[in-house]
This record gives sequence, structure tokens and C-alpha cells, in this order.
Amino acid sequence: MTKQRITTVLALVTGLAPLFFGLNFLLNPAGAPDGFGIEPWPSGNASGYFMVKGIRDVSTATIVFILCALGQRRALGWVVLTTAVIPLGDALAVVTHGGTLATAVGVHVSAAALVAVTAVLLLTESRDHHPAERIRTAAYPRPRASQTR
Repeated sequence: MTKQRITTVLALVTGLAPLFFGLNFLLNPAGAPDGFGIEPWPSGNASGYFMVKGIRDVSTATIVFILCALGQRRALGWVVLTTAVIPLGDALAVVTHGGTLATAVGVHVSAAALVAVTAVLLLTESRDHHPAERIRTAAYPRPRASQTR
């Protein structure tokens, strides 16, 4: 499997994971918090929090999928890099609100690391490997040195 295909798979994972988590919080608010690492408070209405988290994650996934579909790999790299902050913020929320360090690191920091690695891979791809660049190059080949004189 080529580096670009591996990177594409990783980029799709950065979209599929938040899509899954977001839909889980929207459709399964009673069970979704168990994997997040913070116990839902015993009183009050947590459904507002779940809706916010769910919509945030589904929105993030949608942006990743749109950029993948459009072949905008460099823009995708920057978006994926900025989204690495989300699981880091989640890890901070877990350790400062009664969750365990093991959950914060095992779930959220590891996700941030995978997202950051994916972003670096996307941002360091050669432009020659981008489909849009290949099309541009084929349509408008560069003149040879002998043709430019």
C-alpha cells in the first residue's frame, strides 16, 4: 500500500471516528458517556451537553469528508491538524472532572496523536502525488528548456 493510500485511510478515520462518536452522543445519550471518561452528573439535564458534543463531532467529520471528496489534501491536512486540539481538550476535561488519567491518555491523547500524525503525512505529501496536480500538469505541460529560449 502506498504512503498516499495509507494517508487517505488515516484521513478517512479522522472523519469516521468523530462521526461515530457524534452520532453515538446524539442517538445514544444514555450509553455514550461511558466511553468518554467523565461520569454524567447524577442530577440535571446532560442532554444539552450530549447534543453539543454530537453536533461538534458530526460537523468535524463532514468537513473531513468534503475535503477528501474534493481532493483538497493540503487543506485537509491543515483541517486535520487543527482538529487534533479537540481530543486534547477532551483529555483535559476528563482529568479535571473526575475521570482517570488512563482514560484521558488511552482514549483522547492517543486519538490526538493519530490525528496529528495523519496531518503531518497529509502536509508533507509531494504535490506531484495530488490528483489535481497531475491533471494540471497533464493539461499544461511545462515547456522544455529548449522551448523557452
